[in-house]
Amino acid sequence: MTKNIMIVGVGGQGSLLASKLLGYLLMEEGYDVKVSEVHGMSQRGGSVVTYVRFGEKVYSPIIDKGEADFIVSFEKLEAARYVEYLKPDGRIVVNTQEIDPMPVIIGAASYPEDLIGKMEALGIAVDAMDCLSLAEEAGTSKAVNLVLMGRLSKYFDIPLDKWQKAIDACVPAKFAQINHKAFMLGRGES
Repeated sequence: MTKNIMIVGVGGQGSLLASKLLGYLLMEEGYDVKVSEVHGMSQRGGSVVTYVRFGEKVYSPIIDKGEADFIVSFEKLEAARYVEYLKPDGRIVVNTQEIDPMPVIIGAASYPEDLIGKMEALGIAVDAMDCLSLAEEAGTSKAVNLVLMGRLSKYFDIPLDKWQKAIDACVPAKFAQINHKAFMLGRGES
């Protein structure tokens, strides 16, 4: 059976590394894996979506509405924007950080209030945490992606050492220690 993960965020947050890490890990686990190209503006500030699909045999990299087992979101508004892609029993893993989109920046709109509460009120399983603070605790605000991967790892029956091997394979060696720390903080272990 094919499993579907959507990684959503804002350009420049590291969603490409997150999808590369997941793709590597899942291939190492023996799955057929399809990772889509990034959809959206990959420049800083634009909405970005990456699909990761894995299973015995995966024919398409695209995830349709109602098919995502997980949505991993780098930002609350992005989670809300793509919520219709989630399966009824799916889960959203979300960073509670707020990044103002252009309409908010120019004053044409205000950032929506209580997005986490609104999603939970719809019966959606939301795992929300302040990934930015944890990334900064690990040593860099750029490690939000690894904090999110650490949190996501708790929902997979894949041994910790395999995740750590994937980090070593996908992250430049000079950043490995910080990224491992961010990953463990995301798991709730330090």
